[in-house]
Amino acid sequence: MRDAVPLTPTALLLTCSVLACAMLAGSLLNCSRPPQPSPETRAETRQPTGLEQIPAPDPKQYPPFSNMASWKNPYLVVREDGIGFVDLSNREVHILTVEQIPAELAALPSSAWPYGRVVLVAQASPKDPPEQTKADLRKNRALLLGTLKELGVQFQEAP
Repeated sequence: MRDAVPLTPTALLLTCSVLACAMLAGSLLNCSRPPQPSPETRAETRQPTGLEQIPAPDPKQYPPFSNMASWKNPYLVVREDGIGFVDLSNREVHILTVEQIPAELAALPSSAWPYGRVVLVAQASPKDPPEQTKADLRKNRALLLGTLKELGVQFQEAP
C-alpha cells in the first residue's frame, strides 16, 4: 500500500476549483431547455386543418376596393367582444372567440374560397371609443392575425 501524499494548499485549491467547475457545468447542462424547433419544423408538425387543400390566394380575382360588398371569401370583423364571422348568405354576424376561428374556417366548403386561402378583415369600432375598447380591439386584432398566420391564411384589409 502506498503512503498518502498530503496536498499542498495550491493543489487543494486547484482540485476544488476543477470539481466546482465540473459540478456547475453539469448543473447547467441538466437545467438547459431542449432545443427549440425551427420554423420549418414547426410548420411540418402543425396539425392539418384541411385549409391546406385550399389553393393559394389569387389577387387578380378579388373585387375592386370600391365594391368590397361583393366579397365572396370568408369575412371577419374584429370587435371589442371577439371576432365577428360574417355569414355571407344572409349577412348575419356570429361572434366567436379567436380560438374558434380555425374550426370555423376549416368547416367551410371549398366553394367558400373562390379567391383562394384569403379572408377579408375589417374592424368595428364605435365613434370615440374609450381606451379599454381600443385596447380590446388591438388585442383581438393581433390574436386574429396571429391565428391566420399560423393557419397559412392570408388576409385582405377592408377599406
